[in-house]
Amino acid sequence: MRILLTNDDGIHAPGLDVLERIARTFSDDIWIVAPAEEQSGAGHSLTLSRPVRLRQFDERRFAVSGTPTDAVMMALREVMPAAPDLILSGVNRGANLGDDVTYSGTVSAAVEGALAGIRSIALSQVYEKEGMGDNVPFAAAEEWGARVIQPLLGLPFAPRTLVNVNFPARAPADVQGIRVVRQGFHDYARGSVVEGTDPRGYRYFWFGLHGIEHTPGHQTDLEAIQDGFVSITPLQLDLTHDASLAQLAQRFS
Repeated sequence: MRILLTNDDGIHAPGLDVLERIARTFSDDIWIVAPAEEQSGAGHSLTLSRPVRLRQFDERRFAVSGTPTDAVMMALREVMPAAPDLILSGVNRGANLGDDVTYSGTVSAAVEGALAGIRSIALSQVYEKEGMGDNVPFAAAEEWGARVIQPLLGLPFAPRTLVNVNFPARAPADVQGIRVVRQGFHDYARGSVVEGTDPRGYRYFWFGLHGIEHTPGHQTDLEAIQDGFVSITPLQLDLTHDASLAQLAQRFS
């Protein structure tokens, strides 16, 4: 089985090393094509206004001067001798839950794989403390990663779908199990924008990652993680709101 690994935290990210160790429990045919630098929050963006450069570290390890989407496209069109059987994206440093998946470069790399008809899985490690940098503990992802991926290997994915996995911020022994759940939705009304002043006296703004609330009481990825479970959520790329089609068609008839 040929496996492509990518991420949005960059080619040197600790989570990518974790993902490689997980992937090697399934195969030795591992290819890594990832952004040269961190691309968190890049979403499904594609580099169009400047050239994309490719740097090779060894026979099957490459860095791309662009987004996670660029990395997957370069892997499939330029780097790999044949399409992979599986794309794994991550392990992301931080959660990709609820509607945050629309911002996520980690999830978007898997989206690009799904668009190419390849079985694709995004994996993220939730953590509790801000300011941890590269010191985020990936123990839960490392211990539970293969257990999550193994059952998915023999499962047919519907066209244009992917699977989003999040590991809770707990020691491996404290993880409660695996829960298959819907995508949740955050309430961003209390999300923060932090204002500051740079050394030259100019104002700047930094989007805060805290203070975001969600509504408990329903079975979504948000509650699964809160309860200490690994969350598994199938995502689809068809964003059409079917219930509105007839109403809009009538309005414009």
